[in-house]
Amino acid sequence: MVETGRNERVAVITGASSGIGAATARTLAAQGFHIVAVARRADRIRDLAEEIGGTAIVADVTDDASVDALASKLSRVDVLVNNAGGARGLEPVADADLDHWRWMWETNVIGTLRVTRALLPKLIESGDGLIVTVTSVAALEVYDGGAGYTAAKHGQGALHRTLRGELLGKPVRLTEIAPGPSKRNSRWCASTATNSARMPSTPASPRWWRPTWPR
Repeated sequence: MVETGRNERVAVITGASSGIGAATARTLAAQGFHIVAVARRADRIRDLAEEIGGTAIVADVTDDASVDALASKLSRVDVLVNNAGGARGLEPVADADLDHWRWMWETNVIGTLRVTRALLPKLIESGDGLIVTVTSVAALEVYDGGAGYTAAKHGQGALHRTLRGELLGKPVRLTEIAPGPSKRNSRWCASTATNSARMPSTPASPRWWRPTWPR
């Protein structure tokens, strides 16, 4: 069980081993949250947890037992950041790799569902919960060779936006963040280089980019 101070707020961040997840962990730790860094790469999240004074829990969002074990170790959750996800392949629809599509759907959509469902009771119990889902501009647009990823990200976004309506009247807020290409994501950089005319310009509308952090 994760042990924290009586009044210390807890933020669980999936995909915390690098990139946006690790940066989010450092930012929220600086704001006084106890960070539970979740990822498959044990060495990275343990180093991160040591750096920020948090807790590292190795878990795979595509595995039911792994997520159940994660939930069982948490007595309190104030913030959930659904950041785990990924992309595979740049094949056109005519040459689509079904294994790639299944992996992207399982990781981005079902993984987000699995973790959110497992931790939702604790978020409600907190009395002021926040669910942040990191989708992508791919949740809003399409591009050649990206049907698998954009389909998965559209699905992830639909899940998050539907949950917002379903939780009306409950003490849980929801924020979707849809970032564009980053230096950490060479796949996105490569794809946008050839699809720049079809992709949304940067910066995006503030309603997609400006997170609502907890009070």
